[in-house]
Amino acid sequence: MPKPKSYYVCNECGAESPQWFGKCPACGTYNSLEEQINIQSSTDVPSRGVSGWHGQAGGGKTPATKPAKPRASLTFDQISDRQVTRWASGYEELDRVLGGGVVPGSMVLIGGEPGIGKSTLLLQVSNKLAQRYRILYVSGEESGQQVKLRASRLGVTKSLSLIGDGNGNGKPAQETPEVTLQEMPKVEEAEGIGADLYILPETDLEEILREMDSLKPNVTIIDSIQTVFFPALTSAPGSVAQVRECTAALMKVAKHDDITMLIVGHVTKEGAIAGPKVLEHLVDTVLYFEGARFASHRLLRTVKNRFGATHEIGIFEMVDHGLREVPNPSELFLGNRDDPAPGTAIVVACEGTRPIVVELQALVSPTSYPAPRRAGTGIDYNRLVQILAVLEKRVGIPMSKLDSYVASAGGLNVEEPAVDLGIAIAIVASFRDRIVDPGTVLIGEVGLGGQVRSVSQMELRLKEAAKLGFKRAIVPKGQKYPDYNIEILPVSKVIDAIIAAIPPQQGLTEEDLAPDEEDEE
Repeated sequence: MPKPKSYYVCNECGAESPQWFGKCPACGTYNSLEEQINIQSSTDVPSRGVSGWHGQAGGGKTPATKPAKPRASLTFDQISDRQVTRWASGYEELDRVLGGGVVPGSMVLIGGEPGIGKSTLLLQVSNKLAQRYRILYVSGEESGQQVKLRASRLGVTKSLSLIGDGNGNGKPAQETPEVTLQEMPKVEEAEGIGADLYILPETDLEEILREMDSLKPNVTIIDSIQTVFFPALTSAPGSVAQVRECTAALMKVAKHDDITMLIVGHVTKEGAIAGPKVLEHLVDTVLYFEGARFASHRLLRTVKNRFGATHEIGIFEMVDHGLREVPNPSELFLGNRDDPAPGTAIVVACEGTRPIVVELQALVSPTSYPAPRRAGTGIDYNRLVQILAVLEKRVGIPMSKLDSYVASAGGLNVEEPAVDLGIAIAIVASFRDRIVDPGTVLIGEVGLGGQVRSVSQMELRLKEAAKLGFKRAIVPKGQKYPDYNIEILPVSKVIDAIIAAIPPQQGLTEEDLAPDEEDEE
Protein backbone atom coordinates (compact mmCIF):
# COMPACT_ATOMS: atom_id res chain seq x y z
CA MET A 1 0.00 0.00 0.00
CA PRO A 2 1.42 3.44 -0.88
CA LYS A 3 2.71 5.60 1.94
CA PRO A 4 0.23 8.29 3.05
CA LYS A 5 1.16 11.76 1.89
CA SER A 6 0.40 14.90 3.83
CA TYR A 7 -0.32 18.36 2.52
CA TYR A 8 -1.47 21.61 4.09
CA VAL A 9 -4.68 23.49 3.36
CA CYS A 10 -5.43 27.11 4.29
CA ASN A 11 -8.66 27.34 6.30
CA GLU A 12 -9.25 30.86 4.98
CA CYS A 13 -8.84 30.61 1.21
CA GLY A 14 -8.57 26.84 0.67
CA ALA A 15 -5.14 27.01 -1.03
CA GLU A 16 -3.02 23.84 -0.83
CA SER A 17 0.71 23.75 -0.05
CA PRO A 18 3.12 20.79 0.04
CA GLN A 19 4.72 22.05 3.27
CA TRP A 20 3.77 24.15 6.26
CA PHE A 21 4.31 27.90 6.33
CA GLY A 22 3.55 30.35 9.08
CA LYS A 23 1.92 32.57 6.47
CA CYS A 24 -0.34 31.33 3.68
CA PRO A 25 1.41 31.95 0.31
CA ALA A 26 -1.95 32.65 -1.37
CA CYS A 27 -3.92 34.96 0.95
CA GLY A 28 -1.24 36.02 3.46
CA THR A 29 -3.12 34.83 6.57
CA TYR A 30 -0.93 33.75 9.47
CA ASN A 31 -1.28 30.33 11.17
CA SER A 32 -4.05 29.23 8.81
CA LEU A 33 -2.44 26.11 7.27
CA GLU A 34 -3.78 22.78 8.53
CA GLU A 35 -2.32 19.38 7.76
CA GLN A 36 -4.39 16.94 5.71
CA ILE A 37 -3.59 13.28 5.04
CA ASN A 38 -4.06 12.01 1.48
CA ILE A 39 -4.24 8.20 1.41
CA GLN A 40 -3.87 6.91 -2.13
CA SER A 41 -5.17 3.46 -3.01
CA SER A 42 -3.19 1.12 -5.20
CA THR A 43 -6.31 0.59 -7.29
CA ASP A 44 -6.57 4.24 -8.29
CA VAL A 45 -6.95 4.74 -12.01
CA PRO A 46 -3.89 6.55 -13.40
CA SER A 47 -4.46 9.87 -15.05
CA ARG A 48 -4.61 9.93 -18.80
CA GLY A 49 -3.87 12.69 -21.20
CA VAL A 50 -6.18 13.98 -23.86
CA SER A 51 -4.76 11.60 -26.41
CA GLY A 52 -5.48 8.61 -24.15
CA TRP A 53 -9.22 9.19 -24.33
CA HIS A 54 -9.06 8.76 -28.12
CA GLY A 55 -7.37 5.39 -27.76
CA GLN A 56 -4.39 6.46 -29.86
CA ALA A 57 -0.82 6.35 -28.65
CA GLY A 58 0.27 9.54 -30.26
CA GLY A 59 -3.00 11.42 -30.10
CA GLY A 60 -4.63 12.76 -33.20
CA LYS A 61 -8.16 13.26 -34.44
CA THR A 62 -11.10 10.90 -34.26
CA PRO A 63 -11.34 8.71 -37.37
CA ALA A 64 -13.58 10.19 -40.03
CA THR A 65 -15.58 6.97 -40.29
CA LYS A 66 -17.18 7.66 -36.90
CA PRO A 67 -19.39 10.75 -36.92
CA ALA A 68 -19.29 12.93 -33.82
CA LYS A 69 -22.11 12.20 -31.37
CA PRO A 70 -22.80 13.62 -27.91
CA ARG A 71 -22.59 11.20 -25.01
CA ALA A 72 -24.38 13.12 -22.25
CA SER A 73 -24.70 16.73 -23.41
CA LEU A 74 -28.05 18.12 -24.53
CA THR A 75 -29.21 21.01 -26.64
CA PHE A 76 -31.68 23.55 -25.33
CA ASP A 77 -34.43 21.95 -27.42
CA GLN A 78 -33.86 18.62 -25.67
CA ILE A 79 -34.14 20.12 -22.19
CA SER A 80 -37.69 20.11 -20.82
CA ASP A 81 -39.47 23.41 -20.18
CA ARG A 82 -40.80 22.34 -16.78
CA GLN A 83 -42.02 25.34 -14.84
CA VAL A 84 -40.64 25.53 -11.29
CA THR A 85 -43.27 26.50 -8.74
CA ARG A 86 -41.86 28.24 -5.68
CA TRP A 87 -43.02 27.33 -2.19
CA ALA A 88 -44.22 29.92 0.26
CA SER A 89 -42.10 29.68 3.41
CA GLY A 90 -44.80 31.23 5.59
CA TYR A 91 -42.77 34.42 6.05
CA GLU A 92 -43.02 37.11 3.40
CA GLU A 93 -39.71 38.66 4.44
CA LEU A 94 -37.89 35.39 3.77
CA ASP A 95 -39.73 34.90 0.48
CA ARG A 96 -38.62 38.39 -0.56
CA VAL A 97 -34.91 37.75 -0.04
CA LEU A 98 -35.19 34.35 -1.77
CA GLY A 99 -36.65 36.02 -4.85
CA GLY A 100 -40.31 35.10 -4.39
CA GLY A 101 -40.25 31.87 -2.39
CA VAL A 102 -38.35 28.63 -1.86
CA VAL A 103 -37.16 26.98 -5.08
CA PRO A 104 -37.47 23.15 -4.93
CA GLY A 105 -34.08 21.45 -5.14
CA SER A 106 -32.10 24.58 -4.28
CA MET A 107 -29.36 24.97 -1.65
CA VAL A 108 -29.56 28.00 0.65
CA LEU A 109 -26.71 28.93 2.99
CA ILE A 110 -27.56 31.14 5.99
CA GLY A 111 -24.68 32.67 7.94
CA GLY A 112 -24.61 34.92 10.97
CA GLU A 113 -22.99 35.60 14.31
CA PRO A 114 -23.66 33.34 17.31
CA GLY A 115 -26.98 34.05 18.99
CA ILE A 116 -28.34 36.16 16.14
CA GLY A 117 -31.31 33.80 15.58
CA LYS A 118 -30.39 31.48 12.69
CA SER A 119 -31.66 28.32 14.37
CA THR A 120 -34.73 30.15 15.63
CA LEU A 121 -35.63 31.33 12.14
CA LEU A 122 -35.16 27.91 10.56
CA LEU A 123 -37.19 26.14 13.24
CA GLN A 124 -40.06 28.57 12.73
CA VAL A 125 -39.82 28.15 8.95
CA SER A 126 -39.76 24.36 9.41
CA ASN A 127 -42.98 24.53 11.38
CA LYS A 128 -44.65 26.54 8.60
CA LEU A 129 -43.41 24.27 5.80
CA ALA A 130 -44.30 21.10 7.74
CA GLN A 131 -47.97 21.94 7.32
CA ARG A 132 -47.64 20.97 3.65
CA TYR A 133 -44.31 19.16 3.19
CA ARG A 134 -42.10 16.62 4.91
CA ILE A 135 -39.21 18.29 6.73
CA LEU A 136 -36.00 16.79 8.13
CA TYR A 137 -34.24 19.02 10.68
CA VAL A 138 -30.68 17.80 11.28
CA SER A 139 -29.32 19.25 14.51
CA GLY A 140 -25.57 18.86 14.93
CA GLU A 141 -25.25 21.29 17.83
CA GLU A 142 -28.28 20.43 20.00
CA SER A 143 -29.83 17.24 21.26
CA GLY A 144 -33.42 16.33 20.56
CA GLN A 145 -34.49 17.50 24.02
CA GLN A 146 -32.89 20.90 23.48
CA VAL A 147 -34.66 21.32 20.15
CA LYS A 148 -37.93 20.36 21.82
CA LEU A 149 -37.48 22.97 24.58
CA ARG A 150 -36.69 25.67 22.03
CA ALA A 151 -39.70 24.66 19.95
CA SER A 152 -41.92 24.93 23.04
CA ARG A 153 -40.64 28.41 23.73
CA LEU A 154 -41.28 29.46 20.14
CA GLY A 155 -44.83 28.12 20.23
CA VAL A 156 -44.22 25.45 17.60
CA THR A 157 -47.40 23.41 18.02
CA LYS A 158 -46.64 20.90 15.28
CA SER A 159 -45.90 17.36 16.47
CA LEU A 160 -42.18 16.64 16.27
CA SER A 161 -40.87 13.20 15.33
CA LEU A 162 -37.54 12.59 17.03
CA ILE A 163 -35.21 10.34 15.05
CA GLY A 164 -32.45 8.94 17.28
CA ASP A 165 -31.87 8.91 21.00
CA GLY A 166 -30.66 12.49 21.29
CA ASN A 167 -27.02 11.43 21.57
CA GLY A 168 -26.25 11.11 17.90
CA ASN A 169 -27.22 7.43 17.64
CA GLY A 170 -29.63 7.31 14.73
CA LYS A 171 -32.54 4.89 14.52
CA PRO A 172 -34.96 4.14 11.71
CA ALA A 173 -37.88 6.54 11.61
CA GLN A 174 -40.46 3.78 11.98
CA GLU A 175 -38.92 2.64 15.30
CA THR A 176 -38.97 6.08 16.91
CA PRO A 177 -41.93 7.21 19.01
CA GLU A 178 -43.37 10.66 18.47
CA VAL A 179 -42.62 13.44 20.95
CA THR A 180 -45.69 15.70 20.98
CA LEU A 181 -45.34 19.29 22.17
CA GLN A 182 -49.05 20.03 21.94
CA GLU A 183 -51.84 17.80 20.77
CA MET A 184 -53.31 19.02 17.49
CA PRO A 185 -55.41 17.44 14.77
CA LYS A 186 -53.39 15.70 12.08
CA VAL A 187 -52.80 17.94 9.08
CA GLU A 188 -54.08 16.48 5.85
CA GLU A 189 -51.47 15.14 3.51
CA ALA A 190 -50.46 17.34 0.59
CA GLU A 191 -49.78 15.55 -2.68
CA GLY A 192 -49.57 12.22 -0.88
CA ILE A 193 -46.72 13.33 1.42
CA GLY A 194 -47.17 13.32 5.17
CA ALA A 195 -47.00 16.80 6.67
CA ASP A 196 -44.39 16.07 9.35
CA LEU A 197 -41.35 17.65 10.97
CA TYR A 198 -38.63 15.16 11.87
CA ILE A 199 -35.67 15.95 14.14
CA LEU A 200 -32.36 14.12 13.68
CA PRO A 201 -29.56 14.88 16.20
CA GLU A 202 -26.64 13.64 14.09
CA THR A 203 -23.27 14.82 12.76
CA ASP A 204 -22.17 11.79 10.71
CA LEU A 205 -22.67 12.57 7.02
CA GLU A 206 -23.26 8.94 6.10
CA GLU A 207 -26.04 8.61 8.68
CA ILE A 208 -27.62 11.85 7.46
CA LEU A 209 -27.58 10.70 3.83
CA ARG A 210 -28.96 7.31 4.85
CA GLU A 211 -31.83 8.98 6.71
CA MET A 212 -32.56 11.26 3.76
CA ASP A 213 -32.71 8.24 1.47
CA SER A 214 -35.12 6.47 3.84
CA LEU A 215 -37.36 9.41 4.79
CA LYS A 216 -37.29 11.17 1.40
CA PRO A 217 -38.04 14.67 2.77
CA ASN A 218 -38.98 17.67 0.68
CA VAL A 219 -36.80 20.00 2.75
CA THR A 220 -33.68 19.19 4.77
CA ILE A 221 -32.16 21.65 7.23
CA ILE A 222 -28.53 21.23 8.31
CA ASP A 223 -27.67 23.05 11.54
CA SER A 224 -24.78 23.50 11.05
CA ILE A 225 -22.46 22.47 8.21
CA GLN A 226 -19.36 23.01 10.38
CA THR A 227 -20.46 20.21 12.73
CA VAL A 228 -21.04 17.61 10.00
CA PHE A 229 -18.11 15.30 9.25
CA PHE A 230 -17.28 12.61 6.69
CA PRO A 231 -15.69 9.59 8.44
CA ALA A 232 -13.48 8.76 5.44
CA LEU A 233 -11.54 12.01 5.94
CA THR A 234 -8.98 12.25 8.71
CA SER A 235 -9.40 15.99 9.29
CA ALA A 236 -11.50 17.40 12.12
CA PRO A 237 -15.10 18.62 11.64
CA GLY A 238 -15.20 22.21 10.45
CA SER A 239 -11.92 22.00 8.54
CA VAL A 240 -11.62 23.05 4.93
CA ALA A 241 -11.67 19.50 3.57
CA GLN A 242 -14.65 18.42 5.71
CA VAL A 243 -16.80 21.45 4.86
CA ARG A 244 -16.01 21.16 1.16
CA GLU A 245 -16.66 17.43 0.85
CA CYS A 246 -19.79 17.43 3.03
CA THR A 247 -21.33 20.32 1.11
CA ALA A 248 -20.53 18.68 -2.23
CA ALA A 249 -22.14 15.40 -1.11
CA LEU A 250 -25.26 17.17 0.13
CA MET A 251 -25.51 19.17 -3.09
CA LYS A 252 -25.32 16.01 -5.17
CA VAL A 253 -28.18 14.42 -3.24
CA ALA A 254 -30.24 17.63 -3.31
CA LYS A 255 -29.98 18.02 -7.08
CA HIS A 256 -30.54 14.32 -7.81
CA ASP A 257 -33.55 13.83 -5.50
CA ASP A 258 -34.94 17.40 -5.83
CA ILE A 259 -34.57 18.11 -2.09
CA THR A 260 -34.40 21.69 -0.87
CA MET A 261 -31.44 22.21 1.46
CA LEU A 262 -31.24 24.98 4.07
CA ILE A 263 -27.75 25.05 5.58
CA VAL A 264 -26.54 27.06 8.58
CA GLY A 265 -22.96 28.36 8.40
CA HIS A 266 -20.78 29.77 11.17
CA VAL A 267 -18.92 33.04 10.64
CA THR A 268 -15.41 34.16 11.46
CA LYS A 269 -14.36 37.14 13.55
CA GLU A 270 -14.41 39.29 10.41
CA GLY A 271 -18.02 38.31 9.69
CA ALA A 272 -17.39 36.02 6.68
CA ILE A 273 -18.76 32.49 6.57
CA ALA A 274 -16.20 30.09 8.05
CA GLY A 275 -14.64 27.46 5.82
CA PRO A 276 -13.43 27.62 2.22
CA LYS A 277 -14.80 30.19 -0.18
CA VAL A 278 -15.89 27.31 -2.39
CA LEU A 279 -18.74 26.77 0.08
CA GLU A 280 -20.44 29.96 -1.12
CA HIS A 281 -19.78 29.04 -4.75
CA LEU A 282 -21.42 25.63 -4.43
CA VAL A 283 -24.75 26.77 -3.04
CA ASP A 284 -27.48 28.58 -4.97
CA THR A 285 -28.25 31.30 -2.44
CA VAL A 286 -26.20 32.92 0.33
CA LEU A 287 -28.01 34.83 3.08
CA TYR A 288 -26.49 36.75 5.97
CA PHE A 289 -28.42 37.24 9.20
CA GLU A 290 -27.32 40.56 10.69
CA GLY A 291 -28.23 42.61 13.73
CA ALA A 292 -26.78 44.85 16.40
CA ARG A 293 -26.11 43.27 19.78
CA PHE A 294 -28.30 45.75 21.64
CA ALA A 295 -31.05 46.07 19.01
CA SER A 296 -34.13 43.91 18.67
CA HIS A 297 -34.42 43.96 14.87
CA ARG A 298 -32.61 41.51 12.58
CA LEU A 299 -31.75 41.93 8.90
CA LEU A 300 -31.69 38.99 6.50
CA ARG A 301 -29.56 40.08 3.54
CA THR A 302 -29.04 38.33 0.18
CA VAL A 303 -25.42 38.18 -0.97
CA LYS A 304 -25.84 35.65 -3.77
CA ASN A 305 -29.01 34.40 -5.44
CA ARG A 306 -29.27 32.38 -8.63
CA PHE A 307 -33.05 32.71 -8.62
CA GLY A 308 -33.53 36.39 -7.83
CA ALA A 309 -31.96 39.76 -7.13
CA THR A 310 -29.07 40.22 -4.74
CA HIS A 311 -28.80 42.74 -1.88
CA GLU A 312 -32.45 42.24 -0.96
CA ILE A 313 -33.21 42.49 2.74
CA GLY A 314 -35.88 41.10 5.00
CA ILE A 315 -36.41 42.59 8.45
CA PHE A 316 -37.43 40.68 11.55
CA GLU A 317 -37.83 41.65 15.17
CA MET A 318 -36.77 39.41 18.04
CA VAL A 319 -39.58 39.09 20.59
CA ASP A 320 -40.19 36.78 23.53
CA HIS A 321 -41.73 34.05 21.36
CA GLY A 322 -39.19 34.14 18.53
CA LEU A 323 -38.78 36.20 15.37
CA ARG A 324 -41.58 38.38 14.05
CA GLU A 325 -41.78 39.99 10.64
CA VAL A 326 -41.63 43.78 10.27
CA PRO A 327 -44.09 44.56 7.45
CA ASN A 328 -43.20 48.27 7.20
CA PRO A 329 -39.49 48.70 7.98
CA SER A 330 -39.52 52.42 7.14
CA GLU A 331 -41.44 53.14 10.33
CA LEU A 332 -38.75 51.24 12.27
CA PHE A 333 -35.93 53.48 11.03
CA LEU A 334 -37.83 56.76 11.30
CA GLY A 335 -37.61 58.94 14.38
CA ASN A 336 -40.34 61.05 15.93
CA ARG A 337 -41.52 63.28 13.10
CA ASP A 338 -43.81 65.23 15.43
CA ASP A 339 -40.86 66.51 17.49
CA PRO A 340 -37.95 67.06 15.05
CA ALA A 341 -34.50 67.93 16.34
CA PRO A 342 -31.76 70.06 14.73
CA GLY A 343 -29.32 68.11 12.58
CA THR A 344 -31.70 65.46 11.25
CA ALA A 345 -32.63 64.67 7.67
CA ILE A 346 -34.79 62.00 6.00
CA VAL A 347 -33.43 59.93 3.10
CA VAL A 348 -34.79 57.04 1.04
CA ALA A 349 -32.29 54.20 0.69
CA CYS A 350 -32.76 51.16 -1.54
CA GLU A 351 -31.70 47.67 -0.52
CA GLY A 352 -32.07 45.59 -3.66
CA THR A 353 -35.54 46.47 -4.91
CA ARG A 354 -36.83 47.57 -1.51
CA PRO A 355 -36.97 51.31 -0.65
CA ILE A 356 -36.55 52.16 3.04
CA VAL A 357 -37.03 55.61 4.54
CA VAL A 358 -34.28 56.28 7.10
CA GLU A 359 -33.57 59.19 9.42
CA LEU A 360 -29.99 60.49 9.48
CA GLN A 361 -28.68 62.36 12.51
CA ALA A 362 -25.66 64.66 12.55
CA LEU A 363 -23.81 66.47 15.31
CA VAL A 364 -21.22 69.17 14.59
CA SER A 365 -19.25 70.89 17.35
CA PRO A 366 -15.96 72.82 17.65
CA THR A 367 -12.99 70.54 18.08
CA SER A 368 -10.52 70.68 20.95
CA TYR A 369 -7.91 68.58 19.13
CA PRO A 370 -5.38 69.54 16.44
CA ALA A 371 -7.15 67.19 14.03
CA PRO A 372 -10.99 67.09 14.09
CA ARG A 373 -12.73 63.81 14.79
CA ARG A 374 -15.02 62.14 12.24
CA ALA A 375 -17.27 59.21 13.11
CA GLY A 376 -20.05 57.52 11.18
CA THR A 377 -22.48 54.80 12.27
CA GLY A 378 -24.35 53.01 9.50
CA ILE A 379 -22.76 55.08 6.71
CA ASP A 380 -19.59 54.78 4.68
CA TYR A 381 -16.75 56.60 6.44
CA ASN A 382 -14.92 57.52 3.21
CA ARG A 383 -18.03 59.12 1.74
CA LEU A 384 -18.54 61.07 4.97
CA VAL A 385 -15.04 62.52 4.73
CA GLN A 386 -15.64 63.35 1.07
CA ILE A 387 -18.90 65.18 1.82
CA LEU A 388 -17.23 67.17 4.60
CA ALA A 389 -14.55 68.30 2.15
CA VAL A 390 -17.20 69.36 -0.39
CA LEU A 391 -19.06 71.39 2.25
CA GLU A 392 -15.89 73.22 3.24
CA LYS A 393 -14.72 73.93 -0.31
CA ARG A 394 -18.02 74.59 -2.12
CA VAL A 395 -20.27 75.90 0.67
CA GLY A 396 -17.75 77.62 2.92
CA ILE A 397 -18.39 75.82 6.22
CA PRO A 398 -15.10 75.41 8.18
CA MET A 399 -15.40 71.65 8.67
CA SER A 400 -11.64 71.36 9.30
CA LYS A 401 -12.24 73.02 12.68
CA LEU A 402 -15.29 70.98 13.66
CA ASP A 403 -15.87 67.48 14.99
CA SER A 404 -18.49 65.66 12.91
CA TYR A 405 -20.62 62.70 13.94
CA VAL A 406 -23.25 61.13 11.64
CA ALA A 407 -25.46 58.11 12.40
CA SER A 408 -28.47 56.38 10.90
CA ALA A 409 -31.49 55.68 13.08
CA GLY A 410 -31.76 52.06 14.13
CA GLY A 411 -28.20 51.26 13.07
CA LEU A 412 -29.19 50.35 9.48
CA ASN A 413 -26.25 50.38 7.08
CA VAL A 414 -27.00 52.88 4.29
CA GLU A 415 -23.84 53.08 2.23
CA GLU A 416 -25.22 53.83 -1.23
CA PRO A 417 -24.46 57.22 -2.87
CA ALA A 418 -28.16 58.20 -2.87
CA VAL A 419 -27.93 59.23 0.81
CA ASP A 420 -25.11 61.76 0.20
CA LEU A 421 -27.48 64.69 -0.03
CA GLY A 422 -29.19 63.76 3.24
CA ILE A 423 -25.82 63.54 5.02
CA ALA A 424 -24.81 66.98 3.73
CA ILE A 425 -28.11 68.60 4.76
CA ALA A 426 -28.01 67.02 8.22
CA ILE A 427 -24.47 68.33 8.79
CA VAL A 428 -25.38 71.85 7.69
CA ALA A 429 -28.54 71.82 9.83
CA SER A 430 -26.50 70.81 12.88
CA PHE A 431 -23.89 73.49 12.16
CA ARG A 432 -26.56 76.20 11.89
CA ASP A 433 -28.65 74.61 14.69
CA ARG A 434 -31.70 74.55 12.40
CA ILE A 435 -34.51 72.08 11.82
CA VAL A 436 -35.06 70.58 8.40
CA ASP A 437 -38.70 70.42 7.32
CA PRO A 438 -39.91 67.03 8.69
CA GLY A 439 -42.10 66.53 5.63
CA THR A 440 -39.13 66.63 3.23
CA VAL A 441 -37.03 63.72 1.94
CA LEU A 442 -33.64 64.15 0.29
CA ILE A 443 -32.39 61.94 -2.53
CA GLY A 444 -29.21 62.47 -4.51
CA GLU A 445 -25.50 61.86 -4.87
CA VAL A 446 -23.05 64.66 -4.09
CA GLY A 447 -20.19 65.17 -6.54
CA LEU A 448 -16.78 66.63 -5.74
CA GLY A 449 -17.71 69.83 -7.54
CA GLY A 450 -20.77 70.33 -5.36
CA GLN A 451 -23.20 68.96 -7.94
CA VAL A 452 -26.22 66.83 -7.07
CA ARG A 453 -26.17 63.78 -9.33
CA SER A 454 -29.03 61.48 -10.27
CA VAL A 455 -29.46 58.03 -8.70
CA SER A 456 -31.21 54.83 -9.74
CA GLN A 457 -34.68 53.56 -8.78
CA MET A 458 -35.99 57.09 -8.24
CA GLU A 459 -39.61 56.11 -8.86
CA LEU A 460 -39.53 53.47 -6.12
CA ARG A 461 -38.05 55.96 -3.67
CA LEU A 462 -40.63 58.64 -4.40
CA LYS A 463 -43.49 56.16 -4.19
CA GLU A 464 -42.33 54.97 -0.77
CA ALA A 465 -41.97 58.54 0.50
CA ALA A 466 -45.45 59.47 -0.72
CA LYS A 467 -46.92 56.36 0.91
CA LEU A 468 -45.54 57.45 4.29
CA GLY A 469 -47.05 60.93 3.98
CA PHE A 470 -44.07 63.08 2.99
CA LYS A 471 -45.01 66.24 1.14
CA ARG A 472 -41.77 67.31 -0.56
CA ALA A 473 -38.80 65.60 -2.17
CA ILE A 474 -35.53 67.34 -3.03
CA VAL A 475 -34.10 65.40 -5.96
CA PRO A 476 -31.44 65.88 -8.68
CA LYS A 477 -32.35 68.11 -11.60
CA GLY A 478 -32.68 66.82 -15.13
CA GLN A 479 -35.15 63.93 -14.81
CA LYS A 480 -38.89 63.61 -15.24
CA TYR A 481 -40.79 62.02 -12.40
CA PRO A 482 -44.36 60.66 -12.29
CA ASP A 483 -46.99 62.26 -10.12
CA TYR A 484 -47.10 60.48 -6.75
CA ASN A 485 -48.91 63.28 -4.92
CA ILE A 486 -45.61 64.66 -3.64
CA GLU A 487 -43.99 68.00 -4.49
CA ILE A 488 -40.77 67.64 -6.46
CA LEU A 489 -37.98 70.20 -5.91
CA PRO A 490 -35.18 69.56 -8.45
CA VAL A 491 -31.75 71.01 -7.60
CA SER A 492 -28.41 70.96 -9.40
CA LYS A 493 -26.02 72.01 -6.60
CA VAL A 494 -25.65 71.29 -2.91
CA ILE A 495 -26.14 74.94 -1.95
CA ASP A 496 -29.50 74.97 -3.75
CA ALA A 497 -30.56 71.87 -1.82
CA ILE A 498 -29.54 73.52 1.47
CA ILE A 499 -31.64 76.60 0.73
CA ALA A 500 -34.63 74.43 -0.28
CA ALA A 501 -34.37 72.14 2.75
CA ILE A 502 -33.78 74.92 5.30
CA PRO A 503 -36.00 77.86 4.25
CA PRO A 504 -34.53 81.40 4.49
CA GLN A 505 -37.19 82.47 7.00
CA GLN A 506 -35.68 80.02 9.44
CA GLY A 507 -32.46 82.00 9.51
CA LEU A 508 -30.58 80.78 6.43
CA THR A 509 -30.15 82.82 3.27
CA GLU A 510 -28.17 82.31 0.14
CA GLU A 511 -25.76 85.10 1.18
CA ASP A 512 -25.13 83.35 4.50
CA LEU A 513 -24.22 80.11 2.77
CA ALA A 514 -22.16 81.58 -0.05
CA PRO A 515 -18.37 81.18 0.36
CA ASP A 516 -16.60 84.25 1.66
CA GLU A 517 -14.06 85.93 -0.60
CA GLU A 518 -11.43 85.73 2.14
CA ASP A 519 -11.95 81.97 2.39
CA GLU A 520 -11.55 81.55 -1.36
CA GLU A 521 -8.32 83.53 -1.30
